[in-house]
Order: sequence, then C-alpha cells, then structure tokens
Amino acid sequence: QVQLVESGGGLVQAGGSLRLSCAASGLPFRLYTMGWFRQAPGKEREFVAAISWSGDRTNYADSVKGRFTISRDNAKNTVYLQMNTLKPEDTAVYYCAADLGTSIRYGYGEYDYWGQGTQVTVSS
Repeated sequence: QVQLVESGGGLVQAGGSLRLSCAASGLPFRLYTMGWFRQAPGKEREFVAAISWSGDRTNYADSVKGRFTISRDNAKNTVYLQMNTLKPEDTAVYYCAADLGTSIRYGYGEYDYWGQGTQVTVSS
C-alpha cells in the first residue's frame, strides 16, 4: 500500500520559514518524480514544485521561484520543501505527490499518488 505522509505545516508570520517533509512508503521511491501542490480555499489545486527521480532537475511555479526549494533524499524515501520569505498568499493545504513519468509534469491529474496534505497558514 502506497503512503505519502506530509509533515511540517503550521502557522507562521509573513517573512518566516517552514520546511515541509513527505515520507513515502510502499513504492520504489527513487523511480518517481516527486511534486508539491497546494490548494487554498475556493481555489483549484496548483503546482508548486517538482524534482526528478535523481534530483538533478527541479522546477517551480513562478509565484514561489527564489523563495522555495525542493529536495529529496532517496535513502530516506523523503522529499522536502523549504519555504522561505512566506507570504499570506502562500496559505493553503500543501500536498506531496508521486509521478512515475520520466519528465517533470505540472498537472495534478498526471500524478499517481497523493498525500493527505498539511496546512500552512501565513499571517500578515
């Protein structure tokens, strides 16, 4: 049974930082592209960042470029999202997702497995 379990969310003031983690089990983690998505109330789920299976390629949404960093540790079956200089508009539920595709993809319908999400709230 595949499980993706996010952690690290919380309440932070604008300008602060959080580090999200996503621990994967039940799948050959090193074969999967891993992504982070987020969904704010009343909005569609949107792409945030993704990292290739080897970690040598990353991509980011324009809204987080330069502030967020995605990384992975294949030995620990874990992907991370370091979020700096947080803004109130970053408030959302953040989800990690796994995609068996070989290229980085941006549509949430293209990912095979999802975590349950972790809430990030940024106060102004």
